[in-house]
Amino acid sequence: MESMQFFNTARLVVVAGKGGVGKTTVTAVLAHAAARAGLRVLAVELEGKPVLADLLANTTVEVMTITAPEALADYLEAHGLKRVAKRLATSGIIDVVATAAPGIDDIVVLGKLKQLERLDTHDLIVVDGPAAGHAITFLLSARGLMDTVRGGPIRTQAEEVLEMFNDPDRCQVILVTLPETTPINELIETAYSVEEKVGVQLGPVIVNGVDLGEPVPVSAGHGPDDHDGQVDLEAAAEFRNHRRAAQRAELDRLSTDLALAQIKLPQLPVAGIAARDLPALSDALERQIAMLAG
Repeated sequence: MESMQFFNTARLVVVAGKGGVGKTTVTAVLAHAAARAGLRVLAVELEGKPVLADLLANTTVEVMTITAPEALADYLEAHGLKRVAKRLATSGIIDVVATAAPGIDDIVVLGKLKQLERLDTHDLIVVDGPAAGHAITFLLSARGLMDTVRGGPIRTQAEEVLEMFNDPDRCQVILVTLPETTPINELIETAYSVEEKVGVQLGPVIVNGVDLGEPVPVSAGHGPDDHDGQVDLEAAAEFRNHRRAAQRAELDRLSTDLALAQIKLPQLPVAGIAARDLPALSDALERQIAMLAG
């Protein structure tokens, strides 16, 4: 599988995962690698934070922020309420509407994503989606509104979003995790819920922050003349070997419990991921994509 084939699988990719697993970083890496492969890429931030834009600042990727009030304003304008749209969207009306009709805030955002997906301005749209807990309710909002709204533009919107979800050429969800017990448990639960309740195609699982490599040699022993530094190095090697073994065990369990391919991104020796780290992570992503066909 070549990078272009991988990135052309679906036009809209929603990246989701438990908070703290590097979901935004993975969104940036996917967008960066796809743009490097020659695609016109749009990266979408749903929470209004500048992190994604900062990571992609020096790339050809276009970055857009979508919030529920802004999506509602666009929706109202599209339905002939342009004069009041902006005022309503900035006055907190979305919170009132969301309370009266649960899921309406999510459906207007999904409707905006559907609108972008239908346009021919980008080859790939990568969405930094909600954390895993909200991801299910976010993706289920269309189904829920179909059950509660009998007609009108909201039901039409929900029907069109579900149509997009059910077409693997248009939309897929990529779940992100860490090679640790709790994030993997939550990912497995989320994956089954998304497949069973939403019906959207799941792409490969991306495991972030993997300590890749072979076991580190540990000295067979030390004599009375050894320095404390040697003892520290042995302890560090043992610790790293233990961590790598624990990660491999978790990844093996993930393979057993969830029949999805895995893409592993390496843990980088940096305090925090910045724009300068994207090329290295994109290289790793492309190598992993190539291995999927092996």
